[in-house]
Amino acid sequence: VQLQASGGGLVQAGGSLRLSCAASGSAFRRYVMGWFRQAPGKEREFVASISVGGYSKAYADDVKGRFTISRDNDKSTISLQMSTLKPEDTAVYYCAADINTTGSPHSEASRYDYWGQGTLVTVSS
Repeated sequence: VQLQASGGGLVQAGGSLRLSCAASGSAFRRYVMGWFRQAPGKEREFVASISVGGYSKAYADDVKGRFTISRDNDKSTISLQMSTLKPEDTAVYYCAADINTTGSPHSEASRYDYWGQGTLVTVSS
């Protein structure tokens, strides 16, 4: 499984940005997908996850109400719509795939089997 994240860039605080992640392989609709981020000097942290069917989602507390994760199983893609961005959202954002899954979204990084290369989001104050 190969994952390709895109959509990062520079945005002012309060602005919006949409990240996308394209996956290879024909079994995408059976993967739980997630977004994580890593800010400079900090550990990687969970952002959001979505179930195989897209009906169940999980979010980190500090992005709830601002970020929305979605997926298109026909196109093998997931997206992360980010709104009301803050300087503390600045990080490299990674998409990840859990292929050995019960189908429910989760925040456990160790359970994700494949990772994209990351896309940088910079939020200026």
